Amino acid sequence: MKEQERQGKESGASDSLRQMFTALGEAFSEVFNDPELKAKAREFGDAATESAIHLGRRFKDDDVRERFRQAGEAAEEFGRSVADYFRSERRS
Repeated sequence: MKEQERQGKESGASDSLRQMFTALGEAFSEVFNDPELKAKAREFGDAATESAIHLGRRFKDDDVRERFRQAGEAAEEFGRSVADYFRSERRS
């Protein structure tokens, strides 16, 4: 049962990472109206998913956990910055 839980968590994290990169690529492709950018972002997301599966096996390592926490915080900050930018643009 623990092995199934571990695999579920790994696939959940990797799916989440893939979705994040895919969504980011789609947002950029819509902003710049570039379907090729969207395809490249999807490819990058798929590659990141594969990497995340391998990294998921190392989540017990404190250094890896800390780096993912930092990456998560950076992604949140980026999201807030983009949202703030568009909020200020609407007010102008």
